[in-house]
Amino acid sequence: MSLSGLILLCTLLLVAVFAPQISPYDPDHVELAEQIRLKPPSWSHWFGTDHLGRDVFVRSLYGARISLSVGFISTALAIVIGTMVGSLAGFYGQIIDNLSMRFIDLLMSLPLFFVIVILQALVTNPSIFNVIAVIGATSWMGTARIVRGQILREREIDYILAAHSIGAPPGRIIFRHLLPNVIGPVIVAATLQVGRSILLEAALSYLGFGVQPPQASWGSMLTEARVYLNTGPWMAIFPGLFLCLTILSFNFVGDGLVSALNPYERK
Repeated sequence: MSLSGLILLCTLLLVAVFAPQISPYDPDHVELAEQIRLKPPSWSHWFGTDHLGRDVFVRSLYGARISLSVGFISTALAIVIGTMVGSLAGFYGQIIDNLSMRFIDLLMSLPLFFVIVILQALVTNPSIFNVIAVIGATSWMGTARIVRGQILREREIDYILAAHSIGAPPGRIIFRHLLPNVIGPVIVAATLQVGRSILLEAALSYLGFGVQPPQASWGSMLTEARVYLNTGPWMAIFPGLFLCLTILSFNFVGDGLVSALNPYERK
């Protein structure tokens, strides 16, 4: 399952990167001819057309570019923030650890999805960059907890005590010795976080707080499709299928990484 998920993700990445070369149509082209609108899947339009005559297959490909970009970049931002906070809290302990963990407890007690919606609603010009920043800035707490727990364990091991004894500065100990030894759980967390970020972007776009029309994303395509579920169900089926398969693939790859990076599993 993990290998299947990895193959599907690599295929999606290639499709997203080369979408302009693969796409036979302009994703934003509005067709005025009535007979082209809400056309079911056919040889000329593999996934059919929407209510404006736009090709659903092409818009799904371009939606993959948006969704995967948001997933990867916002996850990278969350991982960097979470790793830094968790490293400092675990390494220094005491008051820094207590303050950091209480702040994380406070953030995790909030309904973060509604916080994200409110932050997006306050933005005057919604864009993909706002979506990335908001998701990344509100998704780092789990990573911080993981890194903090790993460093609390690692910092008492002999090689860290030896580094302290020869006068190695804290920055060198954290970045040269501690982080390389706790990177496994962080990679697994990042893999799972990408799927959650993609789902968050789709939910925000579905509610109108994410990617704005006419730019295609899977969430915005589902929003447009909800009015035509009876007359054009393919408008919802295909972007929803893309979204479901992508998140499942990231989860499968994450499960595989748990086994691959766990020494007890390898034994």
